[in-house]
Amino acid sequence: MNIIRLLIGAVLAFVVTASLFILMPYLIEMADKTLDEKPRTKLADIQMPDTKIETMKDSKPDKPKEPDEPPPDMEQPEMEDINPNLDVVNMTPAQSVDLTNTAGGLSASDGEYLPIVKVAPIYPRRAQSRGVTGYCTVEYTVTKAGTTRDIVAVDCEPSGYFERASIKAAEKFKYKPRVSDGEPIEVPGIQNRFTYELEK
Repeated sequence: MNIIRLLIGAVLAFVVTASLFILMPYLIEMADKTLDEKPRTKLADIQMPDTKIETMKDSKPDKPKEPDEPPPDMEQPEMEDINPNLDVVNMTPAQSVDLTNTAGGLSASDGEYLPIVKVAPIYPRRAQSRGVTGYCTVEYTVTKAGTTRDIVAVDCEPSGYFERASIKAAEKFKYKPRVSDGEPIEVPGIQNRFTYELEK
């Protein structure tokens, strides 16, 4: 029974397919041919206007104007130890240091402290603008490491101008520390005078 049903289905499918192939040319012939005879519409040409692209050029900044007169050179203040031990050459550039031996006959072989680096102070602007000159003596302790601490201004003339600059400069001093029995020791009461002068 199943074989007979399959055969009947196959025959019907063939008949329907053959009928469609026969009817398709007839339907095409029966179609409205006036549609193909209508004039075709033409789209208008689109034209883009010519545009000019401007490019940005890098503009260089103007050179700064040169000053009419260069600032005057500032003279470096002079420094001198009140109680150093040996004559030494200052290792900082453009600085004159007057050192005299007032340590009571001690020499380098005795293990006495020695100045190594001395920094010139910056001339205070307030004093420079007013043409003030003078000096300032600071007192400090040379530590076991050769640095300075407990720095105080003990004698400054005129007062109120050179104390801060002198203390800041003394903070940068370096010494070879005093040695006693093979051990470095601190040396208190060391004084240094800074002289502040302006070029005329």
